[in-house]
Amino acid sequence: MQVKRRTFLKQVAGVSSLALFGKDGTAEASRLQVSPDQSGVLVDTTLCVGCRSCEKACNEINEDLPRKPAGSFKDESVFENRRRMDYGAYTVVNRYKNDNDLQKPVYAKFQCMHCLYPACVSACIVGAFSREANGAVIYDPWKCIGCRYCMAACPFQVPAYEFSNVLTPQVRKCTFCFDTRLTKGKVPACVQSCPMEVMTFGKRTDLIKQAQGKIKTFPDRYVPHIYGEKEVGGTAWLYLSGIPFTALDFPHLGYHPAPGYTEPIQHAIFKWFLPPLGVYAALGGIMWYLKNKKAQE
Repeated sequence: MQVKRRTFLKQVAGVSSLALFGKDGTAEASRLQVSPDQSGVLVDTTLCVGCRSCEKACNEINEDLPRKPAGSFKDESVFENRRRMDYGAYTVVNRYKNDNDLQKPVYAKFQCMHCLYPACVSACIVGAFSREANGAVIYDPWKCIGCRYCMAACPFQVPAYEFSNVLTPQVRKCTFCFDTRLTKGKVPACVQSCPMEVMTFGKRTDLIKQAQGKIKTFPDRYVPHIYGEKEVGGTAWLYLSGIPFTALDFPHLGYHPAPGYTEPIQHAIFKWFLPPLGVYAALGGIMWYLKNKKAQE
């Protein structure tokens, strides 16, 4: 019995779709359960004076950082350039121009946002990243294979890789002080160290209400937006600002959880290594068909 070319190609396409996306041709992104009691931090950037006490506290609590900062944490020359977190610094403070008051710059602290639906957790094919019930997104270097998919998936470009470490490189990022403080009932080191009380630690639901109250009470002081409340499904770190968040280098993101974009493809490709085999089988089928077709001619 001869198989028509169009029918055969349809069958091959169906096999490929089944291999890549499952029985129904789609892949559902799994969702982590978010507890209403999970922890969070509210950062009021209008209060920050750029003292960098948070940077110092973070550096001291994370004694295993592979690189120590040069100079003093009181050195304000670092504000001349934009900085990002890296394998030697889990948090950094940057200075920005304040168009509302040119004499008073705006300072903003950056670290891992600890997403409610973290893309790094979804992208990791070996489970090196995990999200704890209290909201902390943590990393297990013993499971990591160095694929760095977490770096590509993160919408905030947070994870950093130790490229200079040839033998035992790790992916580095803020841990929310999970092992050193959160599990012991203490607040993160950066929060405790802030002399201006820029950061407030507590239940995320309570922090959102507190932020809403501030915006309502002082409408001239804040832009009417809580960054992190809904971005990429929500984050544990929430921000208030007196100038647009885009002026503070915060990325403009949608409200859909990031794993909804990355997880279907990622998990379909790597689960059991069967999908790649299915694709190879489909390609082999095409080659077999074309070879037989040529022989018949």
